[in-house]
Parts: sequence; structure tokens; C-alpha cells
Amino acid sequence: MAVEFGQGTKCVQGGYRPGNGEPRQVPIVQSTTFKYESSEAMGRLFDLEDSGYFYTRLQNPTNDAVAAKIAELEGGCAAMLTSSGQAANFFALFNICECGSHIVASSSIYGGTFNLIAVTMAKMGIEVTFVSPDCSEEELNGAFKENTRAVFGETIANPALTVLDIELFAKAAHAHGVPLIVDNTFPTPVNCQPIKWGADIVTHSTTKYMDGHGAGVGGAIVDSGHFDWMAHKDKFPGLCQPDDSYHGIVYAEKFGKEGAFITKATSQLMRDFGSIQSPQNAFLLNMGLESLHVRMARHVENGQAMAEFLEKHPKIEKVSYSGLKSDPFYEVAQKYLPQGGCGVVSFEIKGGRKAAEAFMKELKIAAIETHVADARTCCLNPATSTHRQMTDEQLAAAGIPAGLVRLSCGLEDAADLIADVENALKAV
Repeated sequence: MAVEFGQGTKCVQGGYRPGNGEPRQVPIVQSTTFKYESSEAMGRLFDLEDSGYFYTRLQNPTNDAVAAKIAELEGGCAAMLTSSGQAANFFALFNICECGSHIVASSSIYGGTFNLIAVTMAKMGIEVTFVSPDCSEEELNGAFKENTRAVFGETIANPALTVLDIELFAKAAHAHGVPLIVDNTFPTPVNCQPIKWGADIVTHSTTKYMDGHGAGVGGAIVDSGHFDWMAHKDKFPGLCQPDDSYHGIVYAEKFGKEGAFITKATSQLMRDFGSIQSPQNAFLLNMGLESLHVRMARHVENGQAMAEFLEKHPKIEKVSYSGLKSDPFYEVAQKYLPQGGCGVVSFEIKGGRKAAEAFMKELKIAAIETHVADARTCCLNPATSTHRQMTDEQLAAAGIPAGLVRLSCGLEDAADLIADVENALKAV
């Protein structure tokens, strides 16, 4: 009987099992191509009859080892790395959607992902209905259509910090015969495993906490292996009907529900779009994963301390952090995030955008960056950066007022971070 290791052990040793005399660290296979003795051997790879490597745009041993670790951490059956979190979300959705499809998505998601779904995928003929992350079951079910093919949400939304009721969204998705896709970037599998709560596909921007040091951009997709594609084959022809672009293969038949999704995303989407993560970045990602379980505890500790300080400050209009008992998502966070969520705190300073800009200019430790969730504390005003493509109405719907500041608490001493913020608030 296989031993089920804890998350910390998986962070350190998951995915890669070196044999006798093999490298202890995951090797960087920095090669575009791989040599074979015969065309027949390579042909079996192209026919998906044998497993192996023929071109790094599709797969690479370094990437596969790191993807396997992430799959172990999430409790999934298969995973793949992508060039970014955006690529991961696009692949996860486009793998089962096509022109004429419809998506149900939480309105409280990262601005880039909102734009991907609402604008770019709309140009591909894929429509979306956005719902509030705290909508009622009736409202959620009312958003589905005959052509709905997926439900999408973020465990902890960036930067609104709303918490998704995963079980509720999974129940609705499955009642309508479609999978739930959850972006689990902020809590990471150390603090939440959406698959345990009914999610079918999990995505990550590995650029954030998983890497943890701002070293490499990347993304990941994990398949739970639970969704039965053939039971809903009319909805998912890409998985359940012959792929004429790949020898007429039927992915769901050949690879079953445990392998169909990732195999199709790799052999079809990665083949055509080429959004591969470099082996060097995968190596850096693995280095970050080895300390993820240790770092997340400190991020949560610092985030909680900062949120409690800000909640009591007279110049602060509102603080969003699910670890606060006053937060509207506190109870749902206690269910899904009992160890805490992340180190990101969002807050609104009295005085709006101008006050936020004045505050950020005075920060000495926290840097103004278009980044979040790594070892060094950073902050930004989403309305003028990551979410600037959204209208004021869309910002309001996503819970991101124009004067909101997103502060990502790093691994520094909490007392120093609080002192830095306290001093900067004097300029407001």
C-alpha cells in the first residue's frame, strides 16, 4: 500500500525520484530535441503509442518532473507546465471550449483573466456570464445555458480577496454536466486543495508563491481525473470525437478520464500555441516549491498581522482579508482555508486614488511592482496597473474600487512591515 506523505514532504521530494547514481536535484534538460535510433521509434511517440520526448515545445523531462510534483500537491492525476498563468487559464478553458461555447465565471477574478475571457475569447466566439462569488445557488444555476462548457473561479481572488465557495460552484457545474476550473494561485495547495472540494481542473500562476522569489514566469494545469468526459460526450467533441489533426485519436477513449484532458492540451494546444515553460524556469520553480510549505505559513502570519493593524487605523476605509472576523468571507475561508489563505491584504485608503498614490510614494520596504506573492513585500494600485483595462463599473463589480491598494506581505519581520505602512500613512 502506497504511503500518503504530507504536503511538506511532497514539496521537498515530490515528482522526481532519482535512481542509483542519478542526480539528486532535478536535472535541467536544456535541449530542444531528442535523438532516436529509428523513425519507427519516433513514429510511436507521434502516434501517442509510447511515452517519451521528441520536442521541448510539447514536453520536456525537467518540466514533467516539476509538473508531477504540483500534481501530487494538488491531489491530481496529471499536470503540465505552461509559459505563464495566463497561458494555463487559456489552455484549461480552450481545451474544452470552442466557437459557440459559453462559460460561467466568477466576476471577482484577476483583471488579466477577466480580459482574457470577456474580450479575447469573445473574439473567438466564446461568450461568458459573470456571477458574484457570493451569489446564491439560484443565481448561479440561472447563469447556465445549453452551450455552457465550463465554470471558472479563483480560490482567493486577485486582488479583491473574495473566497470562492468551491463546493457550491462544483455542485452547480456538475448538475449541468460541465467541469469546475479553479485558479488556486494565492492559497497554493499548501493551504487549499480545490480538488478535495469538487474542482475538476486546477490552474496556477507559478510565478507567484510557488516560485516565491520573482525569478521565473510560469503556469501550471492540474487535472483531477474525476470528470467523466464520455458521460457528456455531446458537450465535449474535442475530447470525445476523433481529432483529425492528430491521426483521428479520441482522447477520452484512449486515455480515459485520468489522462484525456492533459494529453489533449499537450498534443494539440501546446503543439499549436507553443506556450511552453522553459526548462530553466521549471528548475527555478522546483527550487521554490521545496520551501513552499515553510514560506506560506510566514506569509499568512505577516498578512494577518498587517490586516489587524490596518483594520484599526483611522485613515483606512476598508480592509479585505479573509482571516479577519469582520471580513464577509471569513466563514467560507474557515471552511476552505483553515490554515489561512495568503499574505496579500487589500485595503482602501480614505481619499481614494490620490490618497493611495501619496501613500505608496512614502513606502521604504514595500516596493511598487506589477507583481505579487513573493519573498519581498510589494504593492500596487490595481486600477492604474493590472486592472486598468476595466471600466469603473467593471472594477466595482469585481470589488476593486479605484483607490484600492494591494499589499503583498513578504517574509520580512512583521513589525518592520507595519512600521513602514504606518509611516507612509502619515503622508495621507
